[in-house]
Amino acid sequence: MNRGIILMNLGSPDSTSVRDVKRYLEEFLMDKRVIDSPYLSRLLLVKGIIVPFRAPKTAKAYKSIWTNQGSPLIVLTGQLQRTVQTQFDEPVEIAMRYGNPTPDAAYRSLLRKVPSLEEVILVPLYPHYAMSSYETAVEQMKEVHKKNKYSFSLKIIEPFYNNEGYIDALSEKIRPFLNQDYDKILFSYHGIPERHILKGDITGNHCLKSPDCCQVESPAHKYCYRHQCNKTTALVVERLKIPKDKYELTFQSRLGRDPWLTPYTAKRLTELPDEGIKKLLIVCPAFVSDCLETLQEISGEGSGIFMNAGGTSLTMIPCLNTDQLWIKALVTMVKQEMSD
Repeated sequence: MNRGIILMNLGSPDSTSVRDVKRYLEEFLMDKRVIDSPYLSRLLLVKGIIVPFRAPKTAKAYKSIWTNQGSPLIVLTGQLQRTVQTQFDEPVEIAMRYGNPTPDAAYRSLLRKVPSLEEVILVPLYPHYAMSSYETAVEQMKEVHKKNKYSFSLKIIEPFYNNEGYIDALSEKIRPFLNQDYDKILFSYHGIPERHILKGDITGNHCLKSPDCCQVESPAHKYCYRHQCNKTTALVVERLKIPKDKYELTFQSRLGRDPWLTPYTAKRLTELPDEGIKKLLIVCPAFVSDCLETLQEISGEGSGIFMNAGGTSLTMIPCLNTDQLWIKALVTMVKQEMSD
């Protein structure tokens, strides 16, 4: 069968100019799966309030992490693509949910290389299911596929939050850092509004209904971001034998005033020093590639918050990026999809 592979990530602005950042933020925040309010309300909120005030600040944040090659997320995803390509005869392309390269550009590139393309394996680079990340990426690829009436089929790799290869790669990424003197390790995941969890509850009566809902078996877990984050953490902690009092799960990147998943990373960073936690490790398992949320929000801004609150050291553990065990896990998942 004539196949192609697409690795899909979130995306970045084309540059650090306020104009490009504004364009990127508008595309991102106007996504109905990110801000899930009615279109006109979303339009007023995003283009009238959020973006005009947020774009200059976000542009400054991107400037603090931008490399000579461009956005770290784009650069690292490109490196991932080139490394994965060495393991396949089939062409491997990248697509971004927002910005460039677009889904359509990725499809067209595959067709140029394989005119008789029969099947595309889509790999959303999101370990956990959330409507504002995995779901919107998949639905965008489906919409473009349908709109252009492509004849090839589309197969999609499911969230891999509990995949043995992913857990192994993440655990081994963390392991060396546990050899240093530390008081606690935070597993900081990207936050989402609580209403997104409730919307994704296919049972209608499980998620957020009890303190231990993530530990009680339910069909809702297939689409529950909170459960999947908890599961990833539990598997890694078990693999690394991290004592219960030495780790914590938090959620970062809150936007707006609505209730989001708690505890909030930023709030905990201000509280932990008073609890005797002076030396902190942070890992961000929701991201497979380092990006604004890890390099600036955690390593930059988060470190400042923690140190100003009385902490003495904050070490951010890099994302998987192009680690060999991660490459191995990714290649294995794609090959398994091809064989099914």
